[in-house]
Amino acid sequence: MKKIDKDRLLLAAAGPALALVSAFALTMIVLAASGVNPVEPLQIMVEQASYEDVQILILNQAGIYYLAALAVAIGFRMNLFNIGVDGQYRLAAMVSAVIGAAVTLPGPLHILMIVAVAMLTGAFWAGIAGVLKAKRGVSEVVSTIMLNAIATALIAWLLLPTNLGVQEEGSNDLTTGKIAESGWFPALTVGDGLEIYGFTFVAFALGIVYWFVLNRTRFGFDLRATGASESAAQASGVDAKKMIMTSMLISGAVAGLTGMPLLLGESHTYNLSFPLGVGFTGITIALLGRNHPVGIFFSALLIAFIDKASAGLDTAGYAREIGTIMQGLIVIAVVVSYELVRRYGIRRQQQKVGEELAAGHAIKTDKEVKA
Repeated sequence: MKKIDKDRLLLAAAGPALALVSAFALTMIVLAASGVNPVEPLQIMVEQASYEDVQILILNQAGIYYLAALAVAIGFRMNLFNIGVDGQYRLAAMVSAVIGAAVTLPGPLHILMIVAVAMLTGAFWAGIAGVLKAKRGVSEVVSTIMLNAIATALIAWLLLPTNLGVQEEGSNDLTTGKIAESGWFPALTVGDGLEIYGFTFVAFALGIVYWFVLNRTRFGFDLRATGASESAAQASGVDAKKMIMTSMLISGAVAGLTGMPLLLGESHTYNLSFPLGVGFTGITIALLGRNHPVGIFFSALLIAFIDKASAGLDTAGYAREIGTIMQGLIVIAVVVSYELVRRYGIRRQQQKVGEELAAGHAIKTDKEVKA
């Protein structure tokens, strides 16, 4: 039976715990400095989360965030910083919505076709950055930021009524047309007609797939090994360039699924009000969750809680931007706390090595004395 490394387990938990405590403490300090009661807004948010309809909203939003964070985490494990998840997800949602509205198939086939188109679109858009990285050494940070901007402009152009967009009479909104009911993903009805997106459960199931592939397959080992040291992986026979391409394609495909809970579960069309910034939120969640599916799950719930529960602050006379402040402080706290924990871990490891060497020297000296 494998022995549990208590120090490693403690350090893994210390980073997120320190980040959250620091973020909430800093939020209270900022609120107090602004002349706002630092406790009452948090109490209001907790009270909001006690309502069943808000809980459903949080769970549905967490599913969307979970997929975005998984896409980011796949890149992180390969030491790739895929900032382009937001562009990949929005472009995939729009293209799959256009094709989904234009085609009518039997239920399961219609849904599968929409999902496949979304994954292929996301993989294609991320693959551009992958090719540039593998073939030309272009930083994926730069290329994915540029691709985000291109995706935004491309979506705006495609949504024009003269192209693929549809503008209903009397409305300023532009949509891709309504997907037929055969392309709607079944939802789970709870309580008083409240619905949990069916694709939310698919999102969480993908977390299990992500863990299994990463930790129990040769591909996962090669991916982690290449991320840790590209030169060492190449020396052991791993094609680093191929792994870069594969990782970016998989990351993009998962990013393409990010819009599916909302598209197939509620909106059934892509329009101007489709959420922006989900991919960037996914970066925060992946960092806070340490790229682990369980950590990402709880981090997604936390950020979704802040998003949805902060909506009730308006009616109580507080600015709902308090939630945005909390999220920003979490990002800062994550970076700082993880660096502090990393440095402590290095010092602790050096200390343990010193103790073991001292203990070995003492045993050797004792034997020599007895001899």
